[in-house]
Amino acid sequence: MQISELGEFGLIDRLARAAGAEAPGDLTVGIGDDAAAWRVGDQVLLATTDTLVEGVHFLPEFAPWADVGWKALAVNVSDIAAMGGEPLFALATLALPPDTDVAAADDIYAGLAECAAQFGVAIVGGDIVRAPQVSVNIALIGRAQVQQGMPLLMRRDGAKAGDIIAVSGTLGDAAAGLWRLRKGAAHNEPLVQAHLRPVPPLETAQEAARTGIECAIDVSDSLIQDLGHICRQSARGAVVAAEKLPLSDDLRSAYPEDALALACTGGEDYQLLMTGDEGAIEQLRENVAVSVTVIGRMVEAEQHLPKLLDASGIEVALPNAGWDHLRRA
Repeated sequence: MQISELGEFGLIDRLARAAGAEAPGDLTVGIGDDAAAWRVGDQVLLATTDTLVEGVHFLPEFAPWADVGWKALAVNVSDIAAMGGEPLFALATLALPPDTDVAAADDIYAGLAECAAQFGVAIVGGDIVRAPQVSVNIALIGRAQVQQGMPLLMRRDGAKAGDIIAVSGTLGDAAAGLWRLRKGAAHNEPLVQAHLRPVPPLETAQEAARTGIECAIDVSDSLIQDLGHICRQSARGAVVAAEKLPLSDDLRSAYPEDALALACTGGEDYQLLMTGDEGAIEQLRENVAVSVTVIGRMVEAEQHLPKLLDASGIEVALPNAGWDHLRRA
């Protein structure tokens, strides 16, 4: 069997079983969520890691090196945000061909430093290795917020039937930005910026945890794919109203025929997708500056999958669920 037959998420499940060791008592969240979490004294620490690889996650002819550095850290901040936590310390590993221009390494670190300053992260170490292509790996350590001695952790397995589904910001802009880049669009276009320099809604996510929301994930692979993770881990179904999805004017203008598909399956938006009771979601909407849009509801269902319905209640067919690194097309 080839790993393309399993796909990224099938391989993760397989490797998680292979890891197999009994979890220590101080481990709160292990494999399968946006970040691992464990107790250290009266705190709960968080850890996540992500990698950007040349030719897979970015194309150097389109993505300035400083933007690659920014994004490498931002996608990890997004994981900590999805848990409701505070990012603290980062380790950065650069894999570089020997003929890489020194200016490229300088620019990558300039982008890393800029993102770190915005989100209060300290870059405290890392590694440099030889490789056939450029990649940037970040390991990010954070901590959970604590309220009355209890950690405020949002998890993928916390959705309940009847919960409202909501998402921050807008969807589909990053995928549209990549399309625009390939057509030679200027880097300062809003859609292009959404792709090159995502800004995860960290403060909104932290407020969501303080508001009592217990289930969230960041929209990295796509709305449908990531909501599917919540469905499977919470053993629930989900119903999403297509007409309620938050689409930017830029997206509607640039790709009116493809806007819905981009919003549902494009990925890399790094917005916060959450479920909770209606009162908590409404309270969050009142307390944050970022838009929070109600798009559906969690339901009891035999199949633990999301369904996208049009205004008539008919299920909308999509070409795919979203990004999978390994699945054969």
